[in-house]
Amino acid sequence: MIARLLVSSLLAVCMASAFAQPAAAPMTWSEVQARPLPAPGVRVTYGGAQQQFGELRVPPGPGPHPVLVLIHGGCWHRSFDLQYFSHLADALTRETGAATWNIEYRRLGDPGGGWPGSFLDIANATDQIRALAARHHLDTDRVVAIGHSAGGQLALWLAARDQLAPGSAPYRPNPLKLRGVIGLSAITDLIAYSRPQGGCNAAVGELLGGSPERQLARYQQASPRELLPLGVPQWLIQGVEDPIVPLATVRAYAGAAKDAGDTVTVEEIAGAGHFEPALPGTSAWPALLAAVRAALKP
Repeated sequence: MIARLLVSSLLAVCMASAFAQPAAAPMTWSEVQARPLPAPGVRVTYGGAQQQFGELRVPPGPGPHPVLVLIHGGCWHRSFDLQYFSHLADALTRETGAATWNIEYRRLGDPGGGWPGSFLDIANATDQIRALAARHHLDTDRVVAIGHSAGGQLALWLAARDQLAPGSAPYRPNPLKLRGVIGLSAITDLIAYSRPQGGCNAAVGELLGGSPERQLARYQQASPRELLPLGVPQWLIQGVEDPIVPLATVRAYAGAAKDAGDTVTVEEIAGAGHFEPALPGTSAWPALLAAVRAALKP
């Protein structure tokens, strides 16, 4: 009897193993690129350079609509543009009732990209919402920035730019106030992130014109960690298996932000890598929707 039970148990284990599905590998950049693009939004310029434009998507209804400012990543480099973020823009406009303003900006390799041009573009594009508000029925009191990877750094920076002194190169008076920031695989500490050699880490020095030892003042004006407290609620959605932005860096930033008095929520997505937080329909999508709705809540 006991032998029969043991055999049955072993058979059950073997059958379960045979039919178990292997864990899905984190999404790759090639898989992101293979997704068919949605229809583009309305293209609006905010400056004279060819990269100074955004795609505006506005949901149906009279409004006024809250606005999600979307800032794509790509190591701050011109090799990556706003197209992959259009998946997110399209889905968020349809599912949250918010308008989305998907920003392009000058990046490394573009004339004027880097310091301070990339920062000025993000600032000016966000302030452009005031000019768009009347025609497109936008609510300038409910604006939330969402950024992925290097765009996450820029989104967090947007919330703190009212701290910049008038002499700072990316300073602009009377910045549009944000309701909150959502960082997706966000680079949060430019000093720490610049230390490893190679990959996206090496782009930090190019962005700011040198190492922290050579350009400390720029790092202090650009790095979210150096600008704490940001003064707005923050949601950080992070893949546990992210090889580009390690989970430990996000945890360290969240701890420092909380110690400084900010409200920060971290959502760790098991099995996800660098790109799942930036795309609809992935394992990170429910967490992003919940963060958007929390940030826009009256």
